[in-house]
Amino acid sequence: MRLGRPVKLNETVSTTRPACRRFRFRHKIARGDYNLQAMSGSDPIRPDTAQAESARGRLKVFLGYAPGVGKSFRMFDEARRRKQRGQDVVVGALQPHSPPEIQQILNSLEIVPTVGVHGVPIIDVPTILRRHPQVCVIDGLAFDNPWNRNVHRWQDVDELLANGINVLGSVNLQHIADQRDAVVKLTGKPVVETIPRDFLNRADEIVVVDAPTDGAPPELSALREMALVLSADVIDAGLQRYLQSHDIEPASRAQERFLICLTTHANTDRMIASARQSAARFHCDVLALYVRQPSSSEKDHGEMEEKLAQAREAGARVDVLEAHDPIEAIVQYARSHGLTQIFVGHSMKKDWRARLWGTGLSRLIRAAEGMDVRVFPH
Repeated sequence: MRLGRPVKLNETVSTTRPACRRFRFRHKIARGDYNLQAMSGSDPIRPDTAQAESARGRLKVFLGYAPGVGKSFRMFDEARRRKQRGQDVVVGALQPHSPPEIQQILNSLEIVPTVGVHGVPIIDVPTILRRHPQVCVIDGLAFDNPWNRNVHRWQDVDELLANGINVLGSVNLQHIADQRDAVVKLTGKPVVETIPRDFLNRADEIVVVDAPTDGAPPELSALREMALVLSADVIDAGLQRYLQSHDIEPASRAQERFLICLTTHANTDRMIASARQSAARFHCDVLALYVRQPSSSEKDHGEMEEKLAQAREAGARVDVLEAHDPIEAIVQYARSHGLTQIFVGHSMKKDWRARLWGTGLSRLIRAAEGMDVRVFPH
């Protein structure tokens, strides 16, 4: 899927290297941009909510799925265009080294220098608050301020937003707290500094800065897929805020039901955590299913008992089926129980059978028409 065109509602997207991927999108995403403000129209908003929204600045996040995809350039280019349109723009933080194309843009923008504390660049929040621009650009949201009153840079940004300053910020996928471990498994490059998912979910706009992955390593394609899914989740969170601020009860809350497909190799921890997070948002049920095949070994049964217990402990309803064809069993179970999303693990490795006949995942996606399939690689 290229981000140069809108995604149609209920479009089924097929890929050979999914990474926690939702395959039936329910919102339109054009060029990776998301703007909830356009949805507000003339509907009345509760006075307290309207006052809070008018006082708080707007956060726009430029998300890169890997270093070097161009998120900083895209962000500074928008800052340049905003200044040309007459907005008051300052730069509050820069990366240690800016490439020539960004430096050229910076020559036309006002920069509020960071304050060096024990070699750590810290945003000069008091100066920016006194200056009070319309827009402040922060290149790199995931920095720590160990000697500052705000110990994390994202808290500095939150303070700017609370004082009515709009912020453009950049971050890479591996610096999102709940994405870090999955990215490390793909890249082998650990990171320490992160921003919490809750902070990202409060973004008013999110831009996935896309770059072609044709011919790129599978890991890069997987990271791209993860960034797309993450942006869709941020959209969902923003939609829920909008509905709550307008006292609208979404009909989908009564309709959503999630199914976790348990196998011996599946990333059970991540699937359960993701399902619980989504279920809390939609106030819906979570079911877990294990399809036991005749060829399963006693070792498999022992491992599955632990995973089944883990799912029960998380509050999921657990069922075990016996079947020769697990894909057919999963789809029949999902349809008979009115499930809307299926969480499934998938190996990144391909053997000759998969190349010849296709993977079980591809069969499941084709058979689960009308349902979301979210894929967690292992």
